[in-house]
Amino acid sequence: MAELPPQAATEAVLVKSCPMPLGTDTVRGYDFNDGVDYHKLLESYARSGFQATNFGKAVQEINKMIDKKLEPISEEHAQRMNLNPCNREKTNCTIFLGYTSNLISAGVREQLRYLAEHNMVDCIVTTAGGIEEDFIKCLAPTYHGDFSLKGSQLRDQGINRIGNLLVPNDNYCKFEDWLMPILDEMLKEQKEEGTLWTPSKMIRLLGKKIDHPDSVYYWAYKNNIPVFSPALIDGSIGDMIYFHSYKNPGLILDIVEDIRRMNSQAVYAANTGIIILGGGVVKHHICNANLMRNGTDFSVFVNTASEFDGSDSGASPDEAISWGKIKKTATPVKVN
Repeated sequence: MAELPPQAATEAVLVKSCPMPLGTDTVRGYDFNDGVDYHKLLESYARSGFQATNFGKAVQEINKMIDKKLEPISEEHAQRMNLNPCNREKTNCTIFLGYTSNLISAGVREQLRYLAEHNMVDCIVTTAGGIEEDFIKCLAPTYHGDFSLKGSQLRDQGINRIGNLLVPNDNYCKFEDWLMPILDEMLKEQKEEGTLWTPSKMIRLLGKKIDHPDSVYYWAYKNNIPVFSPALIDGSIGDMIYFHSYKNPGLILDIVEDIRRMNSQAVYAANTGIIILGGGVVKHHICNANLMRNGTDFSVFVNTASEFDGSDSGASPDEAISWGKIKKTATPVKVN
C-alpha cells in the first residue's frame, strides 16, 4: 500500500485558492501571428507583467492628459491663463515634459524634437547638457563607441565619452565659435536696451539662432514652447560663459524671473500633466512648480533611481503626493 505524504506538507502545498475578483486581467503577451500592429503591440504591454504593465499604465495616463487637453476650456480658466507670462496657446491641460541630458546625447533626441515640432507639449525642463548637446549635434555629429574604452587614451586623443557615445572635443570648439558672438550680442542688448536675460530667454534666442530643423529648441522657439533650465551653467554653456566673462565681462542671467515664469505655467493652468524622463533637477523643478497649484492632475515618471536613498530622483509618486506635488485624486505611474 502506497505511503501517504505528510499531512502538513499536503496542506502547505495544496492551499485552496479564493476566486479572483471579476474583471481581473489575465497575463497575455502579443501574438505576432497577427502581424506587426504597433498599436496593438503597445496595448499588449499592459497585460504582459512586470514593468511592461507599468509602461501600459503610463500610456493610459498620457492618453488621459491628451484627452483632457482636447476638451474645451472653461471661460474661467481661459481668463486665468491670460496671466501666464509665456503667452502660450490656451489649452485645457498644460503638459510638462522633463528629460535629462543623456537622452539628447542619444537617439531619443529625435523623438523629443518631434514632440516640440508638432507642438505636443507646453513646457520643457532639462539640464545644461540637454540644451547644449542639441545645438552641438547641429554643428557636428556624436559617434558610437563602447563603455569599455579607456578614459586616459580618449583624453590623449581629445575625445569625450558619454557612456558608449563619443564626442570629439572639436565639436565643443565649434560650439564655442558659434556661441561666443551670441553672448556678445546678448551683452550688447543688455547694456543698450536694458534686456534682462534669463536662462529661458537665452535658450529661446539660441533656438532662433541655430535655425536648424533637427534642433529641439528651434521648434520650441517656433512654437513658443518655454524651455527652462535652472542649472544652465552646469556644462559647456557654463564653460563658455566663464571664458566670456573674462573676454567681455558683464553678462547677467536672472534665475528669479525664470522661477516666476516656470511656476506660472502650473499656477495659471486649467489642468496639468507631467512626463518626466530621468531624475535630478528636471524632476524636482517640474514637480515643485505643480506644488504651487496643490498638485498635478496626471503624472508619469520614467527612471532607474531607487527611492531608498531618499533622493528626489527615485522618489515615488506617492511621496510626491505627500508634498502636494501630485493631487490626492490622481492615478500617477512610475516606470522603473
